[in-house]
Amino acid sequence: MAIRFQYNRTSLQVIEKQLKMRQRSLPTIKSKESALRMEVKRSKDEALRLQEQLESEMAVYGKMSALWNEFDGSLVSVRDVCLSTVKIAGIRIPVLEDVLFSVRPYSLFNSPKWYPDGIRLLQSIAQTGVAHEFCRMKTALLEHARKKTTQKVNLFEKVQIPGFEDAIRKIKRFMEDEENLSKSSQKIMKAKIVV
Repeated sequence: MAIRFQYNRTSLQVIEKQLKMRQRSLPTIKSKESALRMEVKRSKDEALRLQEQLESEMAVYGKMSALWNEFDGSLVSVRDVCLSTVKIAGIRIPVLEDVLFSVRPYSLFNSPKWYPDGIRLLQSIAQTGVAHEFCRMKTALLEHARKKTTQKVNLFEKVQIPGFEDAIRKIKRFMEDEENLSKSSQKIMKAKIVV
């Protein structure tokens, strides 16, 4: 990225101001990046844990596959998913508070006695599945924010700060050369006047 500037004091002051602003904000952006990196790692670990929990619950579900043929799947349904938002390093992230289920009434006398356990198992599987999906969504949001922050850190560190420093150096050299030429020409004029 080429920084546009003019060889004068005003441009020098503007560029110095831009450089100071970026140098002051760089540590803050770096700490935000490290916080996001830690949160992404935590979120990935949580998603992995929920995935394993979901697989173990599905294994229990699969062991009783012969019984599930007589189970009415419409007895249990997800009524509502309660969410809240929390800010992590300045990023708003949805957090799963609770999953509410509605259980349709059924006859305790005419249905098998394992129905209540089956309903609890289905609720547990649904709860874990919804939590896993939200964890994956949270990880994706955090990962996107981390990538953007990393790009900004790299832009500041590797492009803008060195570019501004180089521009300041060029302007100062030009102004020094101009001043030296001015002094030299004054000396030459003075020497001609004296002679």
